[in-house]
Amino acid sequence: MVSSTAPDTKPAYIAGVACYGLWGFLPLYFHLLHQLGVGSWEMIAHRTMWSVLWAGGLVLLAKQGGQVAAVLRQPKTLAMLALSTLAIFGNWTIYVFAVNAGHVIEASLGYYINPLMNMAAGALLFRERMSLEGKVAIGLAAVGVAIQTLALGHLPIVSLGLALTFCVYAILRKQVKADAQTGLFIECAYLALPGLAYVWYLQSSGAGHFGSGVPVSSLLMLAGPATVVPLALFAWSARRLPLSAVGFLQFIAPTIQFLLGVALGEAFTPLRALSFVFIWLGVAVFAYGAWKRTRVVAAV
Repeated sequence: MVSSTAPDTKPAYIAGVACYGLWGFLPLYFHLLHQLGVGSWEMIAHRTMWSVLWAGGLVLLAKQGGQVAAVLRQPKTLAMLALSTLAIFGNWTIYVFAVNAGHVIEASLGYYINPLMNMAAGALLFRERMSLEGKVAIGLAAVGVAIQTLALGHLPIVSLGLALTFCVYAILRKQVKADAQTGLFIECAYLALPGLAYVWYLQSSGAGHFGSGVPVSSLLMLAGPATVVPLALFAWSARRLPLSAVGFLQFIAPTIQFLLGVALGEAFTPLRALSFVFIWLGVAVFAYGAWKRTRVVAAV
């Protein structure tokens, strides 16, 4: 018997679209800061520094202070979160530098590949069963990456780096026995002190941009909500949406990023376009497989 639609489905869809929409337009935020003279490392430092405040606010709203205290008494969990922090920091670093170097299209490719890489990792590391659609999707994506390599004249390091770091992050977080908000807060806390130290160094040496004007200072402070709010929307919507819906929605962000890259005048040759055709075919097969699995579960 097919179950009825949950009453909170519509708000969950809105939250999911908002989450991936915010991630999709994130390159514009970093591009604007870059135009104002802010360097990539300064952006990353402010992102880590302001994010911990917002992540702490989420913990308070979710009333998970007790869980944070419990995790702080678990060395194994703290060590796992330290590793996941390194993975997400690597992802943030690659992304910010890629956007500021004019590689938004290549970054978007990474987030198209990521779900497919997650699926492959699940089969290899956790013995999750891979469907025929999954194998076809990964094969099509591999062809797309190969063509992209030919188009660029080298491996798409940015794309593979973003996909790999976020895949590693997902694998590590899968092992952490803590809610999303608690884990995010501790990760942000790990990064906050180095971020604060670097911002302090820049400000004391006269090279920092915080306080040099209301627009740039406001934008730097916006790094906190720009990082944490989409993650909170994702965590809330993912618990309420079927797998097929999440499978479709997660491609909103790289599609927006791809269009932004084209709009910003990045090179998009016919060979590069062909590589994306294979990637999009892989995405379509992946989304179909997710939809089909959900239909089977719903019919039980």
